[in-house]
Amino acid sequence: MKNLLSGNEAIARGAYEAGVTVATAYPGTPSTEIVETVAKYPEIYSEWAPNEKVALEVGIGASIAGARVLVAMKHVGVNVAADPLFTFSYTGVNGGLVLISAGDPGMHSSQNEQDNRYYAKFAKVPMLEPSSSQEAKDMVKAAYLLSETFDTPVMVRTTTRIAHSQTPVDTEKRQECQLKEYVKNPKKYVMIPAYGRMRHKVVEERRMALEKESDASPWNRIEWGDKKIGIITSGINYQYVKEAAGSASILKLGMINPLPKKVITEFVSQVDEVYVVEELEPFIEEQVKSWGLSVIGKDVFPRTGEFSPELIAEKLLGQTGAEEAAAAAEQPIPVRPPVLCPGCPHRGMYYVINKLKLKVTGDIGCYTLGALPPLEAMDSCICMGASIGTALGMEKARGKEFGQKLVAIIGDSTFMHSGITGLLDVVYNKGTTTTIILDNRTTAMTGHQDNPGTGYTVNKEETVEVDLLNLVKALGIKRVIEVDPYDLDKVEEILKEETVADEPSVIIAKRPCALLDKSVQPPMAIDQDKCTGCKRCMKLGCPAIVLDGEEITINYTQCNGCELCIQVCRFDAIGKAGDK
Repeated sequence: MKNLLSGNEAIARGAYEAGVTVATAYPGTPSTEIVETVAKYPEIYSEWAPNEKVALEVGIGASIAGARVLVAMKHVGVNVAADPLFTFSYTGVNGGLVLISAGDPGMHSSQNEQDNRYYAKFAKVPMLEPSSSQEAKDMVKAAYLLSETFDTPVMVRTTTRIAHSQTPVDTEKRQECQLKEYVKNPKKYVMIPAYGRMRHKVVEERRMALEKESDASPWNRIEWGDKKIGIITSGINYQYVKEAAGSASILKLGMINPLPKKVITEFVSQVDEVYVVEELEPFIEEQVKSWGLSVIGKDVFPRTGEFSPELIAEKLLGQTGAEEAAAAAEQPIPVRPPVLCPGCPHRGMYYVINKLKLKVTGDIGCYTLGALPPLEAMDSCICMGASIGTALGMEKARGKEFGQKLVAIIGDSTFMHSGITGLLDVVYNKGTTTTIILDNRTTAMTGHQDNPGTGYTVNKEETVEVDLLNLVKALGIKRVIEVDPYDLDKVEEILKEETVADEPSVIIAKRPCALLDKSVQPPMAIDQDKCTGCKRCMKLGCPAIVLDGEEITINYTQCNGCELCIQVCRFDAIGKAGDK
């Protein structure tokens, strides 16, 4: 049966058809939809883990127990999971384990563009990279055979365009796989130094065997064309190359670690000039050059951002791209910067923080948008969970007086992910950091996934709901207070008290995400006779408040009646529609 599937949906389908029985992940764009889709298959146990390290560790346990396992995360999530990944490369698998690493060239929703192909090389595990949804499904299925044949976890790398683009996929029936027998084997799975040294030798033997496998792999194929130009490429760039330079000879790589040295050498020897077309780092190019082969890569192509057929045509063939693309570029596109949603509970907190002129160490989530104009209420944002440790470091470097004008901001899901240990560090090392947990009862940035604080699993089954207040107290924080971020006066009062306290404190700003709050509130309206045009309400950065020339109005279709604008207006010019 043929279906139109995104790459993420195809990966989920591939896991289903391969007989996977356990799937685990932490949501992160562009990988989120993988386990969301897997969870629809009742044959597979699926879960959202608190973070990527835990997700992989659960997967490792399931693999050792004999199950086929899928673990999914975005590229920076592999940083969090790297510790178990590198050791799992030594132990090897029982049931096959496939780790999906979804990269984000262009940083559509990420803090960096790191190229995770290097993780596969570093960990000495095989990596496959699909160029379509069909290949995504088929490669996942093949990855389980590769995993079990060579006793290794297998990484499958996608990028945003593969993850979210839809192409036709031939689907098949599920192949049920019996659990492999579990046999206690400390020398294989207990990585004390004595056993680890033995397993390292196994890893090296496996690496050499995988090099031969790559040369024979059907995923690495040559498409002969004009031999004046040869192109080595993989993933989504294969599609771009076919569109921009389809007449050239193409070596399409699907197994990109280890690289097929014999196949690449044969290809290079038979064409006049060879280009390596790969986004981000010169992963392929550097290895090919180390073999003494002559190829052209990053001398021509950029190391940043996404590629496109137009860019490849320009760099490869000296063309300026399609006429349609050039014409479209001449037409200015209206700017639509990302912004907190109308009624977002985070907005009130940021407004008061700005009013008090506090410094803010930020974190990863939709609340990171508070860094943008007009709020601009964030001084740093490094990675998941870093806000609390960063704040403590700033305090220790500059003293408590500096710390009294500083707060760390983190979301509820991010706090569960990796904020707990940072807060524990504040307590243990006698910091006075004020931490604000923005608790909107969901993992909002990636599409409202559940987390340990929501009380529901990925399948919407009721489970234990973590009590943030008591959790924070259990870490040793004595000053813990909850506040409604819509109440600006109360927020200001609490912030003034907690930031000057000579001990650590936590403020839990508790209000559901505006997109999940189904209660209907009347929209606001502005009395133009009372409005002085002071633009104070514009400082909220609410997209429902519109400046039309010199007149400020409220877009009724966007306003959700949070009443923050009423609280900031000094002239009683804003009220509920119908009252003004």
